[in-house]
Amino acid sequence: MKSLCCWLALTCLAPVLMASNAGAEALTGKRDFDLAKRLVAEAGYKREKIVVLDAVDTANPHAHALVAADLLKKLGLNVEIAASDWGNLVIRRASKKPIAEGGWNVFGTGWVGADMLDPALNQALRSNGEAAWFGWPSDDQIETLRTQWIKAGDSEARQEVAMAIQRRAFESVPYIPTGAWKTKTAFRKNLKDLVLGPTIFQWNVEKV
Repeated sequence: MKSLCCWLALTCLAPVLMASNAGAEALTGKRDFDLAKRLVAEAGYKREKIVVLDAVDTANPHAHALVAADLLKKLGLNVEIAASDWGNLVIRRASKKPIAEGGWNVFGTGWVGADMLDPALNQALRSNGEAAWFGWPSDDQIETLRTQWIKAGDSEARQEVAMAIQRRAFESVPYIPTGAWKTKTAFRKNLKDLVLGPTIFQWNVEKV
């Protein structure tokens, strides 16, 4: 079973200007646990251990681990939560070894939306096997479409390719988008020239 990443972030499979509902029924459709259990059995699952990495000191991946583990248990999977701090999680997630030798199956994390604006930037979407991000998804169709998107000559052509990429991503599942949020930040009134962006930039700021 390949390793899988789950994401909770302000993300999408295509940029905002190219957003669509292509393939999104996988996220918005009715949940059928009985059907899911049958599909798991038909896939040949034999109660192999499923290891979910849990960084208990970091809110985002910790919440992911608890929710993912609960969901997988409801589907009848043999789940083990591997609790650690975030530092040890990132060491273990680099392992491609079997579970018995320290490997893993699932971990959750989050990304800033600006890091995943389009198919060229979205690192989690890359499906080039051993060179891909953690989980190492491999899908030649996504990689071919991604190249087409980069080479497309105008916005309309890119929109069509982006829709095809999104539909394929919901089929091959290089990662699972699990949600989105916006972070609210408060600043003191005596600060000026703040640079507002997807993260807190600590330059150009003056105290008055």
